[in-house]
Amino acid sequence: MGSQGGSKEELRVLVTGFGPFREQYPVNPSYEIARGLPEYLPPKRAKDPAARDNAAAAVADNNNNNNNNNNNMPPVRIVVHPEPIRVSYRRVRELVPTFWDMPADDGGAVGFDLALHIGMAGPRPMYQIERRGHRRGYLSKDVDGERLGDENEGARGDDWVWHGCPDELESELDVEDVLARWEGYSPKGMDLRISEDAGHYLCDFIYYSSLAHLWKQQRPRKLTFLHVPADASERAVATGRELAVNLIRAMVESEVSRRRGAGGERVERD
Repeated sequence: MGSQGGSKEELRVLVTGFGPFREQYPVNPSYEIARGLPEYLPPKRAKDPAARDNAAAAVADNNNNNNNNNNNMPPVRIVVHPEPIRVSYRRVRELVPTFWDMPADDGGAVGFDLALHIGMAGPRPMYQIERRGHRRGYLSKDVDGERLGDENEGARGDDWVWHGCPDELESELDVEDVLARWEGYSPKGMDLRISEDAGHYLCDFIYYSSLAHLWKQQRPRKLTFLHVPADASERAVATGRELAVNLIRAMVESEVSRRRGAGGERVERD
């Protein structure tokens, strides 16, 4: 993982959430979940039932990869975007470059090691991580009553923001491995899934925008999108926050394991 500022061994994870979605959802649970996340990923608790449930998987993982020692995980800083993102095509397009190209807040190098965008997906009870984002199909109006307006691509020049980008872009995380680890850390009975369709609306749009920005710069696409239920009750947000912490842990451990297993590369900062 690249150097992004902070301590030599510290990894940085960007997290974003959306703001209100029209009159139906005056409180968007995605940002309520994001804004309550800890500044640093907490250590695994030995008495945590989820940690005990994950013990067998952890043993198997260590047997398959002797370099993967969870006790040697670097500190993980969780950087939450300071405000809910407006459910607006224009606003998302303005913000995405700032996620990836602005210097770190400590004056270090640009960017993040990993990112997790969060958004809501109606009343359905499952939690889904998205594998891919889409360039086309954004026909619905945003909260400002505006459509994306990218349909006439042929009239756009080489300076168009998505010029040359493929119709679909996938995360470069190992999403199957992330899901398995996420399930291992989470309470039994939670409906956790991988999704292949992020919805062709603002959730899909912010995800593809980040993927495309990194793709154009030939930078690693180490991010995913988490869809959560629309329930913004205190209990639902607390559950979503616990699952988000577990997901971040799964993402970090999966990526650290993959990199160390690919050649013993140490995960540290310049």
